[in-house]
Amino acid sequence: MFALAFPTIDPTLIEIGPFAIRWYALAYIGGILLGWRYALVLARTSPYPFERRTLDDFLLWVTLGIVLGGRLGYVLFYKPGYFLEHPAEIVFVWQGGMAFHGGMLGVAIGIVVFARLRRIPLLALGDLVACVVPIGLFLGRIANFINGELFGRVSDVPWAMVFPRGGDLPRHPSQLYEAGLEGLVLFCLLWLLWRHSSLKQRPGAISGVFLAGYGLSRFVVEFAREPDAHLGFLFAGATMGQLLSVPMVLLGLGLILWARPLPPEQRAAAAPEKKPAPRAKGAAKARTKGKSGRR
Repeated sequence: MFALAFPTIDPTLIEIGPFAIRWYALAYIGGILLGWRYALVLARTSPYPFERRTLDDFLLWVTLGIVLGGRLGYVLFYKPGYFLEHPAEIVFVWQGGMAFHGGMLGVAIGIVVFARLRRIPLLALGDLVACVVPIGLFLGRIANFINGELFGRVSDVPWAMVFPRGGDLPRHPSQLYEAGLEGLVLFCLLWLLWRHSSLKQRPGAISGVFLAGYGLSRFVVEFAREPDAHLGFLFAGATMGQLLSVPMVLLGLGLILWARPLPPEQRAAAAPEKKPAPRAKGAAKARTKGKSGRR
């Protein structure tokens, strides 16, 4: 069976003794830092003014939400029995094992707590974060591809690949499907909605689009992705990723329908102030001369 050659990229970028820098770790770091910079850009046109210092402080909360939530999500959703017998390994994050749905819950909790502590609009902050998340998703899926993990099911499509950990048969490069749908497509969609629609004037609507968009993308790609070996197919032949994505889609659609426009006074307050047009020097001198004549 014809198959493309899997690119042999070392998952470890640099290794000096016990010290190693892996592509997967760089994906997390790059996603967080690039997302933070992008959030600063989006904040300039947000319906609510976010100070630079506020977003700088929130960066730590996002990082903790991603790492702690992603790890606990993996423990609870994918291997609860194993970690019940080996609880000490829960903190071994360097061995891999992160779940996006857990990371999303961790970040959501961070948004709620941070917004309450700082007394800033919860849904407006959530919309800003939603536009940023696809950056990390894209980089993370590319790192999954480099690691040769989370590959797809056996297939005879022309672009199928033989993965080192997937046996001798060619498989869907499902990591690239997810990078395209959950990363590039969702990023462009949210950017267009933020820049060229009125959805950002309805706090919560952008977050709803992200939740529904990610859930649908993940649900569709799961048909090509190999289910986890220790879980297999679950209820009605669905995978764990599909079962976790259904509530996301429903919650996203609910947010889109529930979101309400900003009150007119808040919308006017959020609009940028129009600077008066510069006056010609000649006209200014004429007015000054007229004023002096009337004195």
